[in-house]
Amino acid sequence: MSTVAELLVESLASHGVTSVWGVVGDALNPVTDAIRREDRVDWIGVRHEEAGAFAAGAQASLTGRLGVCMGTVGPGAIHLLNGLYDAAKSRVPVLAICGQVPREEIGSDFFQEVNNDVLFADVAVFTATVSTAEQAPGLIEQAVNAALAERGVAVLSIPGDVGGLEVPHGTPVPQFLEPASHTVPDAAELSKVAAVLNAADNVTLLVGAGAREALAEVQQLAELLAAPAVLTLKAKERFEENLPQEVGQSGLLGNHASKVAFDGCDVLFLVGTDFPYREFLPSGKTVVQLDVRGGHIGRRVLVDHGLVGHAQPTLAQLLPLLEQKTSTAHLEKARKSYAAWRERQVQFTDPGFDRKPKGLLRRKVDNPEARIRPELLAAAVDRHAADDALFTSDTGMSTVWLARYVRMRGDRRLIGSYNLGSMANAMPHALGLSAVDRSRQVVAFCGDGGLSMLLGDLITAVAYELPVKLVVFNNGRLGMVKLEMEQVGLPEYGTKLANPDFAEVARAIGLTGIRVERPGDVDSAVSQALGTTGPVLIDVLTNPDEIAIPPAPTVHQGWGFAIAKTKEFIESHE
Repeated sequence: MSTVAELLVESLASHGVTSVWGVVGDALNPVTDAIRREDRVDWIGVRHEEAGAFAAGAQASLTGRLGVCMGTVGPGAIHLLNGLYDAAKSRVPVLAICGQVPREEIGSDFFQEVNNDVLFADVAVFTATVSTAEQAPGLIEQAVNAALAERGVAVLSIPGDVGGLEVPHGTPVPQFLEPASHTVPDAAELSKVAAVLNAADNVTLLVGAGAREALAEVQQLAELLAAPAVLTLKAKERFEENLPQEVGQSGLLGNHASKVAFDGCDVLFLVGTDFPYREFLPSGKTVVQLDVRGGHIGRRVLVDHGLVGHAQPTLAQLLPLLEQKTSTAHLEKARKSYAAWRERQVQFTDPGFDRKPKGLLRRKVDNPEARIRPELLAAAVDRHAADDALFTSDTGMSTVWLARYVRMRGDRRLIGSYNLGSMANAMPHALGLSAVDRSRQVVAFCGDGGLSMLLGDLITAVAYELPVKLVVFNNGRLGMVKLEMEQVGLPEYGTKLANPDFAEVARAIGLTGIRVERPGDVDSAVSQALGTTGPVLIDVLTNPDEIAIPPAPTVHQGWGFAIAKTKEFIESHE
């Protein structure tokens, strides 16, 4: 005879789940005991349930398979929420197994009681509480199938007196379905879009992560249309080094070439993207959008022609209908702008330069006053990291430097909180990725604010021998918030961080800790960190005054920044 807990764990193991993340606790003791006896599944006990949810979401992002996390009654379940929202916004399948008070106490405001079905109603595509052994198999199937089919979060709550109940003899192990991946629009709609693209003088592509499995088709599309391709951040990992027509990114992370590509087109073709920053998208263009979710068509910019379907099969049917463009002037203009921008970026990666308000001044490498530029650090990581490295980044300036200076060549992958925009995700995301394959290099671009928020889970890296490489951009600031304040004319306030020596903290916990305080030491320290066996934290003191300039900065932003700097100067001398 099997128990509810054993049936649940066996079904997950048979589906291919290899790890479950969480904190042990009363109501879920039968589940953790079932995991202990299941050789195919590892239990990874984190120090904070939020880290476990982040880790499970990262695994789902990397593999496309189900990620699983657990939180026990009340506070344990609540702690999962932020990581689950990150998975939901990233549209990856995650099952959260939550504890609940015994059935006879539900509704009595019992100690630690929380109504999980209400708590998770906004974040989850499915919520249910298992009340009897007989209903457990059906609810397990419904929960996992909902997560897989809708690419979202499912929450299954198990009261403390249910996990150990025996299921009826002969109950089959729940089986889970695989969602369809070959939906295409009607032929008539494809013909209309082909006519629009063929008639256009200049086409620009905005390519997103939804086109990840359609690399060959996007390559042919860009070549046929002689179209510059602007990439979203999440499209870097597939297209950046494999699409000759790419011109980088737009938004705060981007460069002027994206504006050239947008402004110069007649038709803007959004391919597998839900890019949210409307202010960076051009107006007055004919817009075509391809997305697998019809609800996403037109929600960022007015769309003239919408195609609902998966990118690969849809583009495969569209390509034979397209005509080769004879003029490449539009493409060449955008690519020229992009090449010039990339050439300018190279000078910031020389330790002999230091950016100052009046321009670039050459500085000696051994000058003790020179502060380490984050560009220098990011470029060093790019040089030394493996071609199949997995990267994560904290939301904020850490993502800016990764986006601009780390090229997603080879089989590199990139995972982050790029839809929710949470703090503290880079390190737990890295833990989840490392648990999938400990032999593969995992590099986290951590902000000092983000890392310190979940600092306790550095212990998890040591306890479970997860060889993550944590690169800390230690500028003593909440850098993106500082920039946001200064752009609107406010002096920075509340953004300064009183940081410890993170390398010393890491060493005390059991990681290899490396501290870098001089520009000339960056390259060798990064090489050492990435070449060291086991988990490593490299704490690099970076310049808090470095800023990221968007593709088309406005006069208003410039005045705001100048006013803020004036206020900061006056206040510092009062």
